[in-house]
Amino acid sequence: MTSHIDPITWPELSPILSPLAADILTSSASLHKWTEEYGSPLHLVLPSELNANVEGLRRVFDERGVGHAIYYGAKVNKSSGLMRAALEAGAGIDVSSVYELRDAVKLGAWGSGIVATGPAKTAQFHDELVRIGALICVDSPEELTDVSKRLPTDGVEQPVLLRLQPKGHEKSRFGMAGETVRACLSRIAADDRFRFDGIHFHLSGYRWQDRAVAFEEAAKLMEEARAIGLSPKMIDIGGGLPIQYVSEVAWEEHLLRQRADDYRTGKVPASFYPYGGPQSAAAWLSCFLDAQLSSGLTIEDYLKQRELTLAMEPGRSLVDQAAISAFRITRVKDLGGGDGVIFVEGSSFSACETWFASEFMVDPVLLRQNDRARADEPFRGYIAGHSCLDEDVLSNRWLGFSQIPEAGDLLVWANTGGYQMDLLENEFHRHPMPKRLCVTKSAAGQLSIYPDN
Repeated sequence: MTSHIDPITWPELSPILSPLAADILTSSASLHKWTEEYGSPLHLVLPSELNANVEGLRRVFDERGVGHAIYYGAKVNKSSGLMRAALEAGAGIDVSSVYELRDAVKLGAWGSGIVATGPAKTAQFHDELVRIGALICVDSPEELTDVSKRLPTDGVEQPVLLRLQPKGHEKSRFGMAGETVRACLSRIAADDRFRFDGIHFHLSGYRWQDRAVAFEEAAKLMEEARAIGLSPKMIDIGGGLPIQYVSEVAWEEHLLRQRADDYRTGKVPASFYPYGGPQSAAAWLSCFLDAQLSSGLTIEDYLKQRELTLAMEPGRSLVDQAAISAFRITRVKDLGGGDGVIFVEGSSFSACETWFASEFMVDPVLLRQNDRARADEPFRGYIAGHSCLDEDVLSNRWLGFSQIPEAGDLLVWANTGGYQMDLLENEFHRHPMPKRLCVTKSAAGQLSIYPDN
């Protein structure tokens, strides 16, 4: 169950917070202490939240009696603590590089507990996947040829999925059209070193309706695979399950109200993630399973009738509420007229949306360095990083404060686990990579931290 707290900033897009996230954000002294000790920005990882998210999806499947395989999309976050939490929750790991694979194996993942969905796998990556019998999602006929060259002749079958490029998505460089999938099925049927496990697809966007249409195309290919003697057992719908960062009401009101001069750039970004969407991941999954196929069966009915597993690789939705990022303010520069620039110790490489011409549309929480009284003086500012790049901006959106922030205060963003905190991180200006700590809460309510490694 999540709750809201009122940030010190004017309440525009206040974050939805889990109880643990709220506890951390109200522990101002601890956050200041940890940032002082470990540096800014500081990423706090909450592995228990990932566990809860896996359980939320599994509950939907179990209540309906649908076979399932949940793989954590490791690309969403570099945290070993989150990968470990996924394994402890009984999820598999979706890897897109040989380095993610090695980390997963180091933590105990093996065999079909690992699926590799990346489109341009190296020979070394293939070798290591084959060695442990991981499930390989084949993106093209060329990749099928590459994998076949690396298979041993010891009688052990290599499990593979074929990635479908659904009709209407021909502009994507990923996957294969139906006819190409059929050709690959014939090749697999003629090579007893392969085991065909099923069809995979992954779509952009967050509509379950689009995935239901693609599912039907995948289901027809599964029937064709059976007709030529193969025994597929899985349809894999990839990721794209939504999460709710802010309330739906606040989000819709903001979209209606915002205008160009709300941004220092003088223009509203062309697109945003649906930060205040109407559905949780679990509700989305229920809608998808209830979708009706042309046969009249629902997707749930079809899966149970054919005794098939529904697989998925959520990333962002499994790390919902699973990270918080704190940035220490270094300087506030007056631009006149009550406006200013808030410089933080850290860069927008740890807050990636502005580099994609969009915004992370969740208000940060301002935690003052001390509790001494400050005069109420309305202030508006955008947030910039500490590098020499003019576009190193964490928020182009003007943010309103009831009191002027000061050097030493913290700006804390909730729910940064989904790509936001480390997608673009680097050591520009030779600054070390931000520290990452795991946070737990004891039965007595005590917060504790340990290194994320």
